[in-house]
Amino acid sequence: MHGEFLDADLVIVGHGSTLNAESAAPTLEHAETIRQRGLFAQVLEGFWKEHPTFAGAMRGAYAPRVFIVPLFISDGYFTEQVIPREMGFCENGQRDFPRIQVHNSQTFYYCDPVGTHPSMTGVILSRAAEVTHRFPGANGKPPSPEQTSLFIAGHGTGNNENSRKAIERQVELITALGRYHDVHPIFMEEEPRIADCYQMASSENVVVVPFFISDGLHSYEDIPMMLGETEPEIRARLASGQPTWVNPTHRNGRWVWYSSSIGREPLVADVILERVREIAERAVLT
Repeated sequence: MHGEFLDADLVIVGHGSTLNAESAAPTLEHAETIRQRGLFAQVLEGFWKEHPTFAGAMRGAYAPRVFIVPLFISDGYFTEQVIPREMGFCENGQRDFPRIQVHNSQTFYYCDPVGTHPSMTGVILSRAAEVTHRFPGANGKPPSPEQTSLFIAGHGTGNNENSRKAIERQVELITALGRYHDVHPIFMEEEPRIADCYQMASSENVVVVPFFISDGLHSYEDIPMMLGETEPEIRARLASGQPTWVNPTHRNGRWVWYSSSIGREPLVADVILERVREIAERAVLT
């Protein structure tokens, strides 16, 4: 890839938050990682809830080619409507629009979201392995995947079925690898619920990986409480700067490991680059 995109700018777009500084961290971290590799003329960041905004990031893109990669989990409202509208790809509410467009002397490429890429399988597996090796069990050794139930936790919503499709697809892919004893999706707002993991697991060891881009309210507080941690304990740990979940925790007859969100995984930077390669190759073939 070296030299292939030196005439191009990369714009990584995330949600951001006015309430949680951690929300922007994955976007900034992956942008800096790719920037250090010297692959693009510029690497820029844009946010929905922070500055620079989507439109602001686009104003800073001067290269002949501009690649826009949504750092989002799934296809949905933001990736299909909000970002394309704010970045000038379509009119308000229009979902069917050209992903490659020419404006004046620039060609703009709107990539698919990072979370739906097949390479996210490796990201999930890396997160699961990292947390068990960093926090081994009582015997001083991490549990083997063959003796572990893996759960991929998502938000879920009745408003957009795509919200759970990306997770269910990853469950299928990881199950097919045969590494873990069993693999399941669990959700905050849909069935099966986060708390159902204790009944669903068919092994003593449980690893829960939150399928979120950033470590925010859902992953820091909501999911640990749904797994059985008390709110006062979570508040006390937050106040003292400690993790809200102790790895591993023995609860309901299971040893439970809870990882950080997938968005902070370093491998995500490579997934972003894969999205760029995909649409660039598509442009050559058309």
